Amino acid sequence: MPTTPLTPQFTTPYDPFLEPRREDCPWCGSRRLRTRLRAPDPLRHRAGTFTVDACRDCGHAFQNPRLGAEGLAFFHRDFYERQLEEFAARVLSARAVRRRHRATAWRLSALGEPESWLDVGTGHARFPEAAKEFFPYTSFDGLDPTARVEQALLEGRVEEAHRGYLTTPGMAARLRARYDVVTMFRHLEHTPDPRAELRAALTVLRPGGHLVVEVPDPACVFAALLGRWWFPYGQPRHLHLVPRANLCAELAGLGCAILVVDRKDPHIPYDLSAAVALSLAHAHPALHLAATPALALASALDRGGAPLFRRTRFSNAYRVVVRKDRG
Repeated sequence: MPTTPLTPQFTTPYDPFLEPRREDCPWCGSRRLRTRLRAPDPLRHRAGTFTVDACRDCGHAFQNPRLGAEGLAFFHRDFYERQLEEFAARVLSARAVRRRHRATAWRLSALGEPESWLDVGTGHARFPEAAKEFFPYTSFDGLDPTARVEQALLEGRVEEAHRGYLTTPGMAARLRARYDVVTMFRHLEHTPDPRAELRAALTVLRPGGHLVVEVPDPACVFAALLGRWWFPYGQPRHLHLVPRANLCAELAGLGCAILVVDRKDPHIPYDLSAAVALSLAHAHPALHLAATPALALASALDRGGAPLFRRTRFSNAYRVVVRKDRG
């Protein structure tokens, strides 16, 4: 008797982990789509690829067909998160991550001294931990779809832990108008419906509060040069890559005042080193041990080129800061 595989193979159009393929853009509704890339999951060796389509009209890029609820739950399991973190640590050290969080918190100190702050997609809550240096009187809460946020609560990095998305049923209603600041660092691309997640973020903000959104930039030159080895494509976990103009227009339409649009500070210098590590991991998981010189060279190029990259279209991310003026 045939047995059920322990992990999904994603090889048929009827796979229960995947939704039906869309024929139109989930952002603007245009049917003028093109295939941007087909990519495997480099952290697991199995058959099948994921497809990222792009809209020729608005530029929105999205996984198509998209992971459904069961697929999303599978790829947010703790053992998979640990695999991803171990891979990321090969291209970005813990010290570099903490330095980046401190720099971001220092930038956001221009917001004053908020009473309450929700960090969405917080993971281990390393950003709230670093931000407390600059906001000692602010109460930081965390929200994340994984158990990491509950561990962060136990270890004192957040004061309240919420498990799920802002669009999880009942979540936004329960947290309505509780926060002066909501941050979403590299979170929106994971959400099944980014527009709904933005509306929910504004729901939990108080009038006059600030929303900070940082996401990978699908217009980054590295995306075209590196193709499926561009780390921010993040297949299979990244469902949407929202162009900067689309995000700003959406937030303005929701009654927000656009205060900052920045592509300089959000750039993470890891494009080349992550591409090397991804390609080696896809070839064979053990190859990264023998590829230290290649990774070291790629990392040096990333860091050396960062002053130029972050000021040009090579920047791999952007950040938008808005004020909620309505609702």
